[in-house]
Amino acid sequence: MKKISILSVAIMTSILVVSCNNDKNKKQEIAKPVQTAEESHESETVLQLNNGDLWMANAETTEGIQNMSQLVTNFTDTENTEAYRELKTTLEAEFGTIISKCTMTGESHDQLHNYLLPMKPLFKDLAAEDLATRKSGLEKLTKHLSEYSAYFK
Repeated sequence: MKKISILSVAIMTSILVVSCNNDKNKKQEIAKPVQTAEESHESETVLQLNNGDLWMANAETTEGIQNMSQLVTNFTDTENTEAYRELKTTLEAEFGTIISKCTMTGESHDQLHNYLLPMKPLFKDLAAEDLATRKSGLEKLTKHLSEYSAYFK
């Protein structure tokens, strides 16, 4: 099953590269060594500015990120493992709302996904077996959420 998943990602990445690049980039892409699906995925998730400017995000996305930031800021029950599970559930619901209300397109949309994607493993950390991993996940998530305004307006 894992091989099928990796193969699917590799095929979709290939289709995306072919369909999104102009002829010049296509020729350059052919000359590059073949990347594994994981390497390709990592290179796609590099968050960048819009030629030095912030990306324009839709209001629902910005509101959702602000809501998530408020949730982690207000979280004080840091010794209660069940509280972390509740926080995770609430954050994932807000994350789902951001995804469902996204109206962004083009490169700003791609960059938003580059910003959002790293949150998923941090959500998992909030439900980890040990409290230290939960605390670390919360700290990393708080930092990540604070970086939204450095890339989006």
